[in-house]
Amino acid sequence: MRAPMSIVIPTLNAAAELGPCLAALTEGLQAGLIRELIVSDGGSGDGTLALAEAAGAVVVSGAPGRGAQVARGVAAAGGGWLLILHADTRLAPGWSAAVSAHVAGRERAGWFRLRFRGGGVPGRIVAGWANLRSRLGLPYGDQGLLVPAALLARVGGYPTLPLMEDVAVARLLRGQMGPLDGVAETSAARYLAEGWLRRGARNLWLLARYLAGADPVLLAREYR
Repeated sequence: MRAPMSIVIPTLNAAAELGPCLAALTEGLQAGLIRELIVSDGGSGDGTLALAEAAGAVVVSGAPGRGAQVARGVAAAGGGWLLILHADTRLAPGWSAAVSAHVAGRERAGWFRLRFRGGGVPGRIVAGWANLRSRLGLPYGDQGLLVPAALLARVGGYPTLPLMEDVAVARLLRGQMGPLDGVAETSAARYLAEGWLRRGARNLWLLARYLAGADPVLLAREYR
């Protein structure tokens, strides 16, 4: 019986983070979970593709934009389950047991608890809010998304938005997802560069505007 899960990672000049992300997936190979690794690249000019190819990944390439990149990766996937990860996310040890229990027991989507690398007290506060928000039905992409391929297809597939694609898919899956007993550790670099309060306020403002109907293309330009 083939392994059940395809892992999809969108990348753009992610060489500095991709190696540790892939290393954390090793236990999934040992557990017989991973059928294939798909790296969906948006035009990297660094060592991202060399790392992906060395890891044995299937590489699909196209225009940048995380939603479209994930959608291309999903289209190339053959697994009955999909695990969508950001390149700067590292799954904490023990994640494979949580995934194994989930895929054996239910046809629902799942997400991991968030933790920041190097975030200190502000990182713990922001992660606590993120984990509460997730339980209210709105996990973000840096927490990973484990989803049955058939379920994702039934709700219309992965949204090809340039920003808020993770919010859009969470809304599509509302009532059909829940927490996994594992941790996704993500980089605090952007928060450290911009400031925790400033970055957090900016994210909330973008979210509020998106939920109020703002154009994701316009929001993506502002986000950059």
